[in-house]
Amino acid sequence: MTTALDTLPKWCLRTIACVPLLLSIAGCSFAPEFTRPSLPVAREYPADAPRPSGGQADLRTAADTSWRDYFADDGLQRVIALALENNRDLRLAALRVLETRAIYQIHRADEFPTIGAGSDLFRLGIPKDFSTTGSYHAIGFYDVGLTAATWEIDFWGRVRNLKDAALEQFLASDSARRAVTVSLIAQVANTYLSLRELDERIRIARETVRSREESFRIFRRRFEVGSSTQLEVAQVQTLLTQAQSLLAQLEQARAAQVHALTLLVGTPQLQLAGPASVDDSAVIQELRVGLPSELLQQRPDIIAAEHRLRGANANIGAARAAFFPQITLTAFFGSASSEFDNLFDAGTRAWIFAPRLFLPLFDGGRRQANLDLAQVRQVEAVADYERTVQAAFRDVADAMSAQRWLTEQVEIDRTAVAAQRNRSRLATMRYEAGSAPYLEVLDAERDLLATEQQLVQTRRALLTSRVALYAALGGGSQLFGEPPDQSSLYNAPLFDAKQVAP
Repeated sequence: MTTALDTLPKWCLRTIACVPLLLSIAGCSFAPEFTRPSLPVAREYPADAPRPSGGQADLRTAADTSWRDYFADDGLQRVIALALENNRDLRLAALRVLETRAIYQIHRADEFPTIGAGSDLFRLGIPKDFSTTGSYHAIGFYDVGLTAATWEIDFWGRVRNLKDAALEQFLASDSARRAVTVSLIAQVANTYLSLRELDERIRIARETVRSREESFRIFRRRFEVGSSTQLEVAQVQTLLTQAQSLLAQLEQARAAQVHALTLLVGTPQLQLAGPASVDDSAVIQELRVGLPSELLQQRPDIIAAEHRLRGANANIGAARAAFFPQITLTAFFGSASSEFDNLFDAGTRAWIFAPRLFLPLFDGGRRQANLDLAQVRQVEAVADYERTVQAAFRDVADAMSAQRWLTEQVEIDRTAVAAQRNRSRLATMRYEAGSAPYLEVLDAERDLLATEQQLVQTRRALLTSRVALYAALGGGSQLFGEPPDQSSLYNAPLFDAKQVAP
C-alpha cells in the first residue's frame, strides 16, 4: 500500500527524521538565568509614617483601587476622565506599546521559514565563439514552484533570545503605559486641587478687599469730619492695597493653573463646575500600604524595569550564540523546463535543498564587542531596577510622613486662624475704645489674612500627600488592562490605542 510519505523525495524523508534531533538541539540557550536583585531598601517604611488606626487587613491596595473609587469629587472625576481620553503623552505611551508589539511580531516571525510561490524566466544568448556548435544560439529556462527563503535553524537560541528580548521590551512598554497613566491621574488631581485651593484663597481675598474697601470709605469720611487722622486713613488704605495686590497675584496664579490643567486634559473645552473649594473628604480613603517588597508587584515602573532587565539577559544569550556556527536553509520544489510549453509535463519535477554552514573566523572583534555591550547593558539594567525600587520606596515614605505631619499642621493652622480672628476682634474693640492705636488693628488684620491663606494651602498640601501616596503605591495600575497572554500574543488583535482608561 502506497502512502503519502512514499511519494516524497528521500532528502525530505531524512529531514523529517532529523526534526526531533534538530528541535532538541535548538532548545538550548546561552542567556543567563534571571535572578531578581535583592531589595536595595529597608524592610519596612520609616517609623514616622502613619498607620491606619484599625489596621490594614481590611483595606484595599492602591493598585487595585480605581481612581473613580478613590477620588469622590465629581468635578475631579470629570477632569480625570477627559485627560485619560485626550492627553497626548498618554496617547504616545499607548502607541509605543503598539510599536514594540509590532517589533516583537517581527522577531517572532524570524523563527519560521518564509515560503512563497514564484516563477522564473531565464534567457541567455551564447555567442558563437563560446558555443560548442560554432554558431550563435539562445537557451531558455522556466520554473515555477514553492520557494523557502533563507531560514536560520536556531540551534543556539540566537533568534529565540532576540524574540524574547523584543517580548520583554513590549511588556516593559505596556507597564510604562500604566506608569504614565498613574502619573497623569496624579498630575491632574494635583493641578485640580491647586486650582480649587486658589479659588478658595481668591474668595477669602475678595471678601477681605470688600471689607477693607468699606473700612477705607468709613475712615475717609471720618477724616473729612475731623474724627480721624490722615495717618489712620493711610494705614487703612495700606491694608486695602495689600489685599488688592494679593488678589491680583492669586488671579494670575489661577490663570496659569487653568492653562496647566488644559494641557493635561488635552482639550480646550474645559468646564470647571462645582464649588470653589474641595471638601477634605474628597480624597481621604485609607489604603493598605503593606511592605516595601509588595511594591515589586504594585508599581508599574518597577515592573517595567524588571522586564527591561529580563530583556537584557536575553540579549546576552543572543550575543553569545553569535560565536557558534550559523546554519541556514534554502529550498525550492516545483517544475522546471527549457521550454515553457513543457513546464508541467512529466519528468519536469525539480527541487533544491541547500543547507549552509557559516562560522566567521575573523570579524575585527565585532562579536566580542557585541557581547561586551550586551553585558554592560545588563549591568545598567540592574542599576536602573535598583534605582527605580529606591525611588519608589522614597515616594511612599515621603507621602506617608507628609500625611502625618500635614494633618498636625492643619489642626495647628485652624487653631491659629481662630486665635487671629479673636485677636483682630479685640484689637478693633481696643481701638474703638481709644486704648490702642490703629497700628495694632493693622497688624492683626494683616496676620489674620496671612493665617487664613496658610490654612487653605496646608489643607491642599494634605490632599496632595494623599494623591501622592495613591500614585506611589501604583494607584489603579492593576485595572488598566492586561497585555495579551504570551501564548496568544502573536495572533492577538491590536487593541485600540485610546482604550487606556479603566
